[in-house]
Amino acid sequence: MSGIGTKCVQSGYRAKNGEPRQLPIYQSTTYRYETSGQLANIFNLEDPGYMYTRLANPTNDAVAAKICELEGGKAAILTSSGQAASFFSIFNLCSSGDHVVCSSSIYGGTYNLFKHTMSKMGIDFTFVRSDASLEELDVAFQPNTKAVFGETVSNPSLAVLDIETFAKAAHNHGVPLIIDNTFATPINCRPIEWGCDLVVHSTTKYMDGHAGTVGGAIVDAGNFDWMAHKDKFPSLCTPDDSYHGVVYAEKFGKEGAFITKCTAHLMRDFGSIQSPQNAYYINLGLESLHVRVQRHTSNGRTLATFLESHPAVESVNYPDLPSNPYYELAKKYLPNGSSGVVSVTLKGGRIAAEKFMEALKLFSIETHVSDSRCCCLCPSLTTHRQMSEEELLAAGVPAGLVRLSCGLEDPEDIIADVKNALDSVSR
Repeated sequence: MSGIGTKCVQSGYRAKNGEPRQLPIYQSTTYRYETSGQLANIFNLEDPGYMYTRLANPTNDAVAAKICELEGGKAAILTSSGQAASFFSIFNLCSSGDHVVCSSSIYGGTYNLFKHTMSKMGIDFTFVRSDASLEELDVAFQPNTKAVFGETVSNPSLAVLDIETFAKAAHNHGVPLIIDNTFATPINCRPIEWGCDLVVHSTTKYMDGHAGTVGGAIVDAGNFDWMAHKDKFPSLCTPDDSYHGVVYAEKFGKEGAFITKCTAHLMRDFGSIQSPQNAYYINLGLESLHVRVQRHTSNGRTLATFLESHPAVESVNYPDLPSNPYYELAKKYLPNGSSGVVSVTLKGGRIAAEKFMEALKLFSIETHVSDSRCCCLCPSLTTHRQMSEEELLAAGVPAGLVRLSCGLEDPEDIIADVKNALDSVSR
């Protein structure tokens, strides 16, 4: 299968003769074996199979395989949320005393996880501009740096990451590049093709597409040579005393070490597994992802173009606009468009933003983004409220910014709703 749409529909699960046409939900915590030796071999990581759904489940694995194929990776795992995916992507590599270089233009919840919660675990982060040069990035690295993290299209500032530059910086220092590809999805961008080593997703967003289920995913490109940098990654390249002394990078190689450790170690201890019911729902969303993302993106571009010319608008941030500072990067990495999310700053600041949102009818105010219905949010009041004014500005989130997520509605109705709301602010 070569077409991205065909992969959305067909990959991950293929029914054999007489088997269910639709992906089954394996709603079971446990799995039966004929002998204790069979189960022991699975626990010893000698044979494939399932031991307990806190670690892995056949429904989850089928959906993870689909996402993996869409991203062009070699191995993948589902998590209970996008937040869990981001946490696992770092914690699978780092321990107390380690360091990560991270773009400052990231989702507020991820920023809080990294800046505050993981710092209490002894893992430090240096935040850099998403458009930092190679020279500026080099300065941020330390001897104990273990990874670089960024977002393809940042939430909500919509900064476009220069993936090749960040990948080069990471690889020059012998560490992997991790990218959150939630907003772009593999329909609009495949970061692995630009040098990314690990891709994370909040599958809650476009992949589900209907605000029905929470989930996350991690995809390993299978390209990073852990053993070539074994001094940096003892968790993958030295015996794991908590798991029979296995050396993941030796036993499973570049293509399997990271995800196997995520499963055998982190899922075992943290239990952040996605429920098979949720995985089933995400698979339904994935089957139409290629169709929906095109409509979301088209609606986003139409709305952004309209907003640019309205007198009540101070600025519009949407990478597809020729006036946008990330336009050239967007053409390079996102040739089919960025997403259906538009960030707009109104004249009058936060007060105008609140008045504008309350006047909207089609857009609902909610803590969500990127699904079939139009929704909106003022991040400085909600998802980024824990950040200081300085941190908000560094993340590209001014007080009056409104994040508009275009759904699948008719573009004429979207424009009419936004125009009426803007006119009410202008009165």
